[in-house]
Amino acid sequence: MSDPAIFALFDRLLARGGSDLHLAPHYPPMMRIKGDLVPDGETPLGPDAIAVLLDPLLNPNQRNQFATTGDLDFAYTFGTKARFRGNYMRKVTGPGAVFRTIPSKILSLDQLGVPAGIRKLADLRSGLVLVTGPTGSGKSTTLAAMIDYINSTRPGHILTIEDPVEFVHQSKQCLVTHKEVGDHVPSFLEAIRSAGRENADVILVGELRGAETMKYALQLASFGILIFATVHTNSAAATIDRFVNAFPAEQQPQIRGLLADSLVGVVAQQLLKRADGGGRVAAHEILLGNFALASLIREGKTSQIGSFIQSGVGEGMQSMDAALDRFVREGAIKAHDALEKALDKESFSKLPHVAKELAGVEP
Repeated sequence: MSDPAIFALFDRLLARGGSDLHLAPHYPPMMRIKGDLVPDGETPLGPDAIAVLLDPLLNPNQRNQFATTGDLDFAYTFGTKARFRGNYMRKVTGPGAVFRTIPSKILSLDQLGVPAGIRKLADLRSGLVLVTGPTGSGKSTTLAAMIDYINSTRPGHILTIEDPVEFVHQSKQCLVTHKEVGDHVPSFLEAIRSAGRENADVILVGELRGAETMKYALQLASFGILIFATVHTNSAAATIDRFVNAFPAEQQPQIRGLLADSLVGVVAQQLLKRADGGGRVAAHEILLGNFALASLIREGKTSQIGSFIQSGVGEGMQSMDAALDRFVREGAIKAHDALEKALDKESFSKLPHVAKELAGVEP
């Protein structure tokens, strides 16, 4: 029996060092290479051709879910070459899909070149660490490196709860248990409810979905477990606000209190194209917890978190705009790309070296 036709597309994506494969009706296959979406050939795919490409990767349960809901998230192991996170969707024009490459090798914190503040968070033994950023910003890669660091440096039990499981960790110093939502457990809520009984030292929650899941994560963190979780925001302050605002107004003071007691750090991450076109670079905002941060959270003064981060640079904190500024000065990224990701665009555009470079850029 011949291989499914989509395997040839996977092979080309990997050969070109691409991160994503997009399949959409009436377009050729599109591949994200070094941050840019480029067509693979010129032949548009019809809805029937896409259905033929997508169907062989599914098991009967997945096929049924996609037919029923028109939406499916899953992980697919492509032999020994790679794993992909697949998302199938049904649109007005027909079926479509996006495949994200999950590297088979987990990069270490050193290989990623992350700031020292991130390693500091991985050294902690309890509390809630939120890793945040838009889709495709490399959150999973950073989290995988943090989990690998713990797995390599101390004994314990690591539990991951994901939808789908992305990076597969082999046990080193730790026992590692992977749970996939929809396969091993019915929901994130059910998984996190039972997690407290599984004697884990470290728990990775792929995504905090909904107020109840967030509350359980806070409770587990208060029990002396180190919890890593992702949220979709673009700054540390926005992450705290998003967390609190997920709850009804009457519960928010209580949640602020729990968050003040349990939050030990926030890492906000963005990916930018390198100035030389050779791949992408990750910029991080790093917020580390202490008594002063707990007071700001408890009193609802998240607007002061920006200046709080600036005052904590010596401890390993870093603002997003300071990280972007450093990359521009080093020539790693272009000023207009940095400005697009900056949180305070007006101030950032007035930095002398940024303004100078922008003035020389063609509109």
